[in-house]
Amino acid sequence: MMSFLSSFMIKVVALCYGVFMIGVLPLSSEAQLDPSFYNKTCPNVHSIVREVINNVSKTDPRMPASLLRLHFHDCFVQGCDGSLLLNNTATIVSEQQARPNNNSIRGLNVVNQIKTAVENACPGIVSCADILALGAEISTVLAGGPDWKVELGRRDSLTANITLAQNLPGPTLTLDQLKKRFSDQGLNTTDLVALSGAHTFGRARCVLFVGRLYNFSNTGNPDPTLNATYLQTLRSVCPNGGPGSNVANLDTTTPDTFDKNYYSNLQVHKGLLQSDQELFSTSGADTISIVNNFSGDQNAFFEAFKASMIKMGQIGVLTGSKGEIRKQCNFINSQSAELGLYNVASKESSEKDGGMVSSI
Repeated sequence: MMSFLSSFMIKVVALCYGVFMIGVLPLSSEAQLDPSFYNKTCPNVHSIVREVINNVSKTDPRMPASLLRLHFHDCFVQGCDGSLLLNNTATIVSEQQARPNNNSIRGLNVVNQIKTAVENACPGIVSCADILALGAEISTVLAGGPDWKVELGRRDSLTANITLAQNLPGPTLTLDQLKKRFSDQGLNTTDLVALSGAHTFGRARCVLFVGRLYNFSNTGNPDPTLNATYLQTLRSVCPNGGPGSNVANLDTTTPDTFDKNYYSNLQVHKGLLQSDQELFSTSGADTISIVNNFSGDQNAFFEAFKASMIKMGQIGVLTGSKGEIRKQCNFINSQSAELGLYNVASKESSEKDGGMVSSI
């Protein structure tokens, strides 16, 4: 009997040890992104993406900012999964119709150009979600910003979520509201300030900030945090009662360059959007010291931006066997096959008068 019990206990201990060892192993190796993901299957993907963006930027210097923004808008809605790129179908309601995206996002057709070039070199290998991530890094570098090793291996979603897209951070949010939107994505206050620095280049339509110029918070007066000279400049661009389609530079000093001037502008109350100026003008805010640090040390901003971009790029990714590698970015593969589509452009926002932006 004792021999039987001893044998039984040994088996139980062994089983428990085995369960423990399984428990301490990574839950899934599939969940790991890796900068070298395409080294063997599509080794030239970075140069392919760069060539397309560089060529487009020669005639449209705004495009790098627009492509960076696409990655933001994608990652903040059910993760970095390319869901933003999906067009309307019988089963999908496009996120492009959400208020923060409608008549706002630019560069969708450039993403399609990139996808075509990548498919010609490496068919069925590179996801649209990874193209957005690569496009964001390359666009930053082309505008004079930092480079980083983009983690790759994302797969594309089979769905979109217009409801979640309605909750993208907006240009009139308070600092507390901004913090909440970023916290919901696992991003902290430093990430908020660093990623907001993407507004160091690009444009915004008057409709997004005209209230600050004439009737801030229904007071009948302009936003008191606006520099008086800057206020008059903006009023000349955005007349009261105008159509709201004119555009202004997000950075008044170097509008097409990725640098620290965004933060220097905040210090002299020349943040274009309310959500920009909130970072510096909110009394007692912990963001003020971060703004001051980035304004005085561009390298500190660049390092923080790189870290936050990598962190953001990990939100809700699909890897392994989840999702798919879309053959065409605007439709899931089953719908592309059904409709006989191979290279169909997304519905592009109006670009003659500029695209709107969210606060990221």
